[in-house]
Formats: sequence, C-alpha cells, structure tokens
Amino acid sequence: MKINTALILCAGFGERLSPLTVKTPKPLLKIDEKTFLDHCISIIESLNVKNILINSFYLKEQIHEFLKNYNSNIEIKVFEDGNKILDTGGGILNLINKSDEENFLVFNPDTIWKKQYIKEINSMINLYFRKKSKNILLMVDKDLSFDENLKADFGLENDIVLQYNKKYIYTGCQILNRSIFKNNEIDNFSITDIWYDLIKNNELHGFESKNKFYHATNLEIFKKLKDL
Repeated sequence: MKINTALILCAGFGERLSPLTVKTPKPLLKIDEKTFLDHCISIIESLNVKNILINSFYLKEQIHEFLKNYNSNIEIKVFEDGNKILDTGGGILNLINKSDEENFLVFNPDTIWKKQYIKEINSMINLYFRKKSKNILLMVDKDLSFDENLKADFGLENDIVLQYNKKYIYTGCQILNRSIFKNNEIDNFSITDIWYDLIKNNELHGFESKNKFYHATNLEIFKKLKDL
C-alpha cells in the first residue's frame, strides 16, 4: 500500500523567528539557498506521492505567489485556513476534507528535510500499514537534536508512543488516517489533543529516526543553521 497525498502546514505566524517573519512567512525563509518549503517539497517528490496540499493564513499571498509557477512533478494546491488560524489539528482537518484519500503524510516545513530521511520515511510508511495504525510519528532521540535545548516530547517503546520516559522529539513528520478526526469539527485545535487521546489507548505509534535533527526552533538556532 502507498500514500498518495502529503500535507504541508504553512499557516503559522512564525513568531519565534521574528523579526525575520514580520514580512516573510517562515516557510519561505532560506537555508542553503533554498526555502524551507523547497526542502519539504523536494523530499515529498522523492517519496512517490502524487499530490501536495498546503494550508496558508499568515502572509498567505506570498505562499500563493511562490507556488504559482512552481516547477514540480507533483500537483500542488494551496488552501486557506479561512477567517481565523486553525492551529495544527484544525489545519490538517481542513486539508483532508479537500481530499478523498484515507491516509496522509504530514510535514512541518521548519525542519530541514534532507534526502537522508527518504529511506526512513518509506520504512515508517511500511510500519504504518503493517501495524494498521491510525497515526504514526517520526521521532528522534533528543541527543541527535542540533538544538541542544530542545526538550523531549515523548517516550517510545515497541513502536508505541508513551507519555513517560521522555527521550524523543517529534520531528515534524507523521502519517495519519482521517478517522482520527471523527469527533472533531474544523476549528482551532492542536493535533497534540488527538495524540494524547490515542496515547491513552496505546494507539499512537512511533518510528525512530537515526538522522541528526535540524529544526528552526528560534531565531538563534536559525542563524546557527545558516552558518553550517
């Protein structure tokens, strides 16, 4: 089985990277002469995905303009959150409602998605279907984080995500089935609300990445990433 549609979350205000994000949305900031969004689209293209859906809100006109003539072998569509920002959960739900697919890859573009992730993400897709999972997170040991101050989110044992023994950081890539939103309406809510409900029933799966984790946590880290 395969996943045909990926989502990229581009609606946030990017406040932790202010003042750079006062006039430029965070996904369009550049690392290695490429925008975060470029890095993200590039890895999705390598995963044999057919469609990309992107949400927008803050400085949305720039996202639309950037993608208007974007050269990609994947169909890319941009949808706005609406009159108010929907946060991660509401933003994802709004996007999946634009599709007939059941399963989706979801990316946060403020991680630098390097080609080294391709094999791991394909392995995570295989585990997702093998476990008949509803939701699986790509996670990394906090010791592999470029930002040494970034705190661990969860524990991980036998592919199950835990709320104790916190040693792992969510990388910003996950796979989910639309069924996890059966009790939700499009509104402002975080995807973490869904995760914690799944964790209670041992239904949130995790896949451990062995790659060094580069994430634009804040302005200081972003500047260090540009100097690498």
